[in-house]
Amino acid sequence: MKTALSLITIAALLAACAGPEPRRPVAAEAAAAAVPQAFPQAGGPGSTPAAELPWAQAFKGGRLQKLIPLALANNRDLRVAVLNIETARAGAAARDADLWPTVNAGISGSRSPTAAGGILSLYQAGLQVSAYELDLFGRLRGLSASAAAQVLAAQSNQQAVRTALVAAVANSEIALQADEALLKITRDTLATREQSLSLTRQRFDGGVAGELDLRSAESSLQAARAALAQAQRQRALDENALALLVGGPLPADLPAPTGDLADFEPLAELPTGLPSEVLMRRPDIRQAEFALAAADANIDAARAAFWPRITLTGSVGTASGALSDLFKHSAWSFAPSLVQPIFDAGRNRANLGGARASRDIALAQYEKAIQTAFREVADGLAGRTTLDLQRAALAAQVDAETRRLDAAEQRYTAGVSSALDRLDAQRSLFAAQQSLVQVQSQRAQSLVTLYRALGGGS
Repeated sequence: MKTALSLITIAALLAACAGPEPRRPVAAEAAAAAVPQAFPQAGGPGSTPAAELPWAQAFKGGRLQKLIPLALANNRDLRVAVLNIETARAGAAARDADLWPTVNAGISGSRSPTAAGGILSLYQAGLQVSAYELDLFGRLRGLSASAAAQVLAAQSNQQAVRTALVAAVANSEIALQADEALLKITRDTLATREQSLSLTRQRFDGGVAGELDLRSAESSLQAARAALAQAQRQRALDENALALLVGGPLPADLPAPTGDLADFEPLAELPTGLPSEVLMRRPDIRQAEFALAAADANIDAARAAFWPRITLTGSVGTASGALSDLFKHSAWSFAPSLVQPIFDAGRNRANLGGARASRDIALAQYEKAIQTAFREVADGLAGRTTLDLQRAALAAQVDAETRRLDAAEQRYTAGVSSALDRLDAQRSLFAAQQSLVQVQSQRAQSLVTLYRALGGGS
């Protein structure tokens, strides 16, 4: 018994020491070949980097402080990402088990009649190691390293899904706040046009205004009612989208949206950081890197298949005719075998070629992930500057259109200008107000995207 167990132990130690280490990808080399070297710096020197600003500090609004924790607890996509980690861990544990012998123990007994009319009793007990592969050339270790890298990739994917979920909830909240602002503007516009129609009808009945003025006022009113219905529908759709992200109905004690996007203003002060920092922060970059490491390890396993496979089979046991004498005598066997591939119709070569192609795919996906990260940061920086300018211009336009409408109302009341001038001023003001809300929404969402691209959202 001791002899067989010693042989098994030696074989396991040899397997643990044999085989090459799987290659790890070098992030800096891939990044240098795939992306620009630097971004323009932005933000104040004392501002906090995005990666160091958790979402709880980045988003101050009372609604988001309730919605984001609910989404992190109940969102199904995030739950699937967590379960994928458990699946990868189970696969890695199974691959690690291949590096060690499988020892089976058993005991059995039988009784049968003999030709002489007696009873033959036979009792057996033993341990057995069957077809244990001595991993001298690293095939099993390559598969184990690949599975371990897949676990790390699954963990990074879970972090990426978590970050994307926080940003998605923030963007949905921005859309809902913009819907509320548009509803307020549309309701005010509808009330104004109802008053205008009432005044125009009175003037028409008194013979002061013509039918063209009356029909134009009616058309303008119906257009405002259609815009109100559209805004109400869009708000319902955005609220449903937010409920899907949260993973259930919105809380009953959730504060009602006010249409104010001021809660996202602090994000405008985020610095861009260095490109190398962006690479280290983003979990999707780490996920792509670990996928590349797994593909590298698979090449090692495929290459090792060209070398001989050494398997060990051993057993130790005892047998007796009496149960009381079962463990008095023992016997053991130890049989190594070696199999060298000679002709396999190109199977091993095809597997190696497939592993190399998968590695090239993983490298391309890794470089694409880096390029995507740089583009998202560049888009966020461009949006922060241009959307600020666009918002300021539209705010000035809304102010000008408001003054124009006031002047048109005064001129119409005094009988100096026609109702068409007043209706044109109303329509222009409504369109400018809608454009301003849309740009404010785009600016806030651009800031959230930049926050996520810079590694924030933890």
